[in-house]
Amino acid sequence: MKHIKLILTVALVVIGSQILLSAPPPPPAGSPGCWPPPCVPIDGGVSLLIAAGAAYGAKKLVDSRKKINSKI
Repeated sequence: MKHIKLILTVALVVIGSQILLSAPPPPPAGSPGCWPPPCVPIDGGVSLLIAAGAAYGAKKLVDSRKKINSKI
């Protein structure tokens, strides 16, 4: 078991270093990273995350109300 943990740790370190080393270099100082400046499409992902959170919260609320009503 001790050897398996060691092998997995070494494998994760090697894979992690390969991922970090293969990343592209940052843009030169003073130049924008992309053009036009608002390059990150935040709206689509954030709105889906908020909708999923609201749906999950509604499901938990309905489940808790069913649980309370079944005890009465």
